[in-house]
Amino acid sequence: MCSNVNLMTEVIESEALSAEEEAFAGKLTEMVNHGMAGLMIAIGHRTGLFSAMKGGGALSSDDLAKRAGLNERYVREWLGAMATSGIVLIDRASGKFVLPAAHGAFLGTDAAHGSMSSYFQYLSVLGSVETRIVECFEKGGGLSYGDYDRFHECMAEDSYQTVVAALEDAILPLAPWTIGQLEAGIDVADVGCGLGKALIRLAGLFPNSRFTGFDLCADTVRQAESEAAERGLDNVRFVQADATRLEGAGLFDLIVTFDAIHDQAHPAAVLAHIRRLLKPGGTYLMQEIGARTAVADNLDHPLAPFIYTVSCMHCMSVSLGQGGVGLGAAWGEELARAMLADAGFTRVEVHQLPHDQMNNYFVCRPD
Repeated sequence: MCSNVNLMTEVIESEALSAEEEAFAGKLTEMVNHGMAGLMIAIGHRTGLFSAMKGGGALSSDDLAKRAGLNERYVREWLGAMATSGIVLIDRASGKFVLPAAHGAFLGTDAAHGSMSSYFQYLSVLGSVETRIVECFEKGGGLSYGDYDRFHECMAEDSYQTVVAALEDAILPLAPWTIGQLEAGIDVADVGCGLGKALIRLAGLFPNSRFTGFDLCADTVRQAESEAAERGLDNVRFVQADATRLEGAGLFDLIVTFDAIHDQAHPAAVLAHIRRLLKPGGTYLMQEIGARTAVADNLDHPLAPFIYTVSCMHCMSVSLGQGGVGLGAAWGEELARAMLADAGFTRVEVHQLPHDQMNNYFVCRPD
């Protein structure tokens, strides 16, 4: 590994490069460094190192290891990565490290402005299936949800920040009529509910309403049921079900999906099922990636490389793995509107929320 890096450096230094070549080589070097730093950010998030550094002033590796309850040698190397990448600062005289408050506001599970460090976990989660994805490039097909280690856990943490914590103040007010309905008592479904965090929060907030979560994965359903039981909630249930095969009609007053439609094997069929499952006058609230359908229209999107990579490594793959169409995370607002119209949603409003730069929120009604 080190020899490869040295060779790259020697090539850059020894050959006469054009300005364009030199700039691109520099960009690649920067990307390698950023990628490696990203892995260390994920470790800092998972081990609680960022939280342990907050309010602690200047710390040696030994100080930080004791505070976090971790092995000093690993902490020391982690600090080296964080200092050289500019995440933490080092005092040359004392050799101690400081996490600036402005940086700490975005790092760790207790981040004041939302934990951006949580997103870096996807680097290792998705990297763990790289060989399998390479095989898919060669042979086609896809992967199953079970092929990914910790993906549901990472998604739940992501969802907590963007959805669960924002339900009362930001998301439900997009369809304000639903709040009074929920207080009075209605039937609500979450299709592709994952670990059920959003539905459990809603069930606690609105005890007069009845909530049903549907998810393909048995493990997530069991975990959701367990959490609901621990919280003593008797107005929420979870069902293992393939969203492409949901049955019934006119069962729910409100249906929600949070970052779930684009993963489906057959998303058009799922949208049609959702329309059929709604009662007359019902509402469908859909959170989906805030992108455009054409790649060229996403060139200036600040998170476009993240979106397309997660899509290739997971969203598209799990759809193809079920024999599906592989819609992908970046299906975009234009295609989403067209597919919603085809499913029978004649009134669609699209909203963006200040706390969630990644997603659009679609408020859909059939009449």
